[in-house]
Amino acid sequence: MEGIAWLQPEGLALWASGTLILASGVTSFIAGAFGLGGGIVLLAIMGSLMPVTTMIPVHGVVQLGSNAGRMALLLRHINTSVLLPFTLGSLIGGAIGSAVVIRMPPELLQIGLGLFVLWSIWSRPPAPKSGGSAMAATGLVSTFLTMFFGATGVFVAAVVKTFGFDRLTFVATHATCMTLQHGIKVVAFGLLGFAYGQYAPLMLLMVASGILGTYAGRYVLKRTADDRFHLILNWILTILALRLLWQGSQVVLSTAA
Repeated sequence: MEGIAWLQPEGLALWASGTLILASGVTSFIAGAFGLGGGIVLLAIMGSLMPVTTMIPVHGVVQLGSNAGRMALLLRHINTSVLLPFTLGSLIGGAIGSAVVIRMPPELLQIGLGLFVLWSIWSRPPAPKSGGSAMAATGLVSTFLTMFFGATGVFVAAVVKTFGFDRLTFVATHATCMTLQHGIKVVAFGLLGFAYGQYAPLMLLMVASGILGTYAGRYVLKRTADDRFHLILNWILTILALRLLWQGSQVVLSTAA
């Protein structure tokens, strides 16, 4: 297999690289059809196949490509009023996250994020006005968290959902926010010294697979009624939030035992 060593960075098994490429397409299809969920599923798969030290920055590049593809396919549906405050908040959050030396306990972030998502879905929080301080705060907090936690699309989605956008506007706007956030994260890890070069071929194929999955997911999205879409979205968010709570509580309980 020496001829394809370029697809095995840091000794990654060839079957593992193939699995990651396939997983990128499948999870992008999920995100393209239902707005989110693909990023955190891909992160879980990558966490079982890749070194922890490389997982988050590589995941950032792949998600940047996947979300950018989704954004391009739904360009005319983007609600641009939320982008400037979100970007400004994200720049601040990324700068703070990059400067933090002591790693925050990821299990506490998981529990907090899971509780926030459940609250935002089932307690009917007041809907903020798009383009205001709510999106700036969302950008700051989510980008800070993504430097440690990896996938915070569920947090951003929970806030964007409160604006009451139709399904196409929701997916397009959420994808644009995540494109901006992952772009900032990728640059931040590069400035921190992460060497993306050896992972470039694998990332390129994962991005290509993700774009194909996004394109297929768009057809499902356009054929789903708004009411059904939001019902599916609520349950996807709930399942992901419960998963976060379970993962975080398992670590807390094992530490306390």
